[in-house]
Amino acid sequence: MKPTLYLTRNGLLEPLGQSQVFSYLRGLSRDYRVTLITYEKDTDWADKAFVDKMKRECESLGIRWLPQRFRPHPKVVAPALSMIRMVWLTHREVKTQNMQLIHARSYIPAAVAMLVGRWDGVPFIFDMRALWPEELITAGRLKRGSLLHRAIVATERACLRSAAGVVSLTNAAVEHLRRVYPVELAGQRISVISTCADLEKFTLSEGKNEQIEIGCLGTVLSGWFKLDWLTNFLAVVTERAPEAKIMLTTRDDPERVRAAFKGQQGILDRLEVASRAPDQVPAVLQHQTASVMFFTHGLSKLGSSPTRMGEILGCGLPVVCNGGVGDVAEIIRKYRVGVLVEGASKKHMNAAWDELVALLEEPDLAARCRRAAEEVFSLSAGTKAYRALYSNILDAPQP
Repeated sequence: MKPTLYLTRNGLLEPLGQSQVFSYLRGLSRDYRVTLITYEKDTDWADKAFVDKMKRECESLGIRWLPQRFRPHPKVVAPALSMIRMVWLTHREVKTQNMQLIHARSYIPAAVAMLVGRWDGVPFIFDMRALWPEELITAGRLKRGSLLHRAIVATERACLRSAAGVVSLTNAAVEHLRRVYPVELAGQRISVISTCADLEKFTLSEGKNEQIEIGCLGTVLSGWFKLDWLTNFLAVVTERAPEAKIMLTTRDDPERVRAAFKGQQGILDRLEVASRAPDQVPAVLQHQTASVMFFTHGLSKLGSSPTRMGEILGCGLPVVCNGGVGDVAEIIRKYRVGVLVEGASKKHMNAAWDELVALLEEPDLAARCRRAAEEVFSLSAGTKAYRALYSNILDAPQP
């Protein structure tokens, strides 16, 4: 088996690392000898039982896991030092383990892989995940046209040109990138691989739940979530369906979440906010009627493929959401598996509720949701696409 290096600043111990890194590596480790470098947060590393469990699982799969400590502070110095160490680690692993390919998840690992690749002659995959410069601008962390912005865009351009292969989460992002970088992407290998759900875990409910339960999965306090839209929709839910329950499954601080609904007693009376371990989330979804996700939209979100959408659809639930986020609207329209809300007003939210009620009456809704999940968000399909990209690069004639 050819040795490959997977490089990510996310933690294997966090939910995203479990669903969007380790899930793929379980399959890829059957064909490749994988070394995995991750950056773990102190709060996750403190769970010794889970750390030991993941060490054992990596060993059983033949994955060599090299966890590093994630240091967020000081804000400028810490990332710089982290990148320097990442360069050293990557170079060391390439030399000592004879790495044949570097799989770089997101921009900073891709920049590292590009540098090391030039020194050591190793190809790398630029797994973009999203349009990071635009996300930073939207979040107010980066000013368009600033020196830092120009540096990040120059790095993006160089990585797109130099990579042996590029992975995007959405077709919408690829269309945008081809307009911006027509020369750099001419002849480039590009694979569109959505964030994938483990559909062996996220399955249809065995029975029909009589009580209406509206769910929301994942963070709502990140700055990327339209909390005002969520509040307005849930206010309509409590008016139109007073018996409905509301369940927010999130790692956000429950008190901060409840504080965000201050003055909305109708919501607060029906609201439950709780964190769940990854293996408990499918059971939570299977008890729900529909799930809500409202994200900020625009250029920064063209590359977004919400993980939660695949998990929700896999459990047979429709989604209530807004457009302008990756391929979300296209999926909903194609498979008729949700409601696209046009605005934040009470009028729009009432119209969305009416549409959802009508949708829930369709007897084949759960089956359509499941089919959409299998065709778009399947872990097996995603792993197969990564395996094909690996093979295409490693088996290509070397210059």
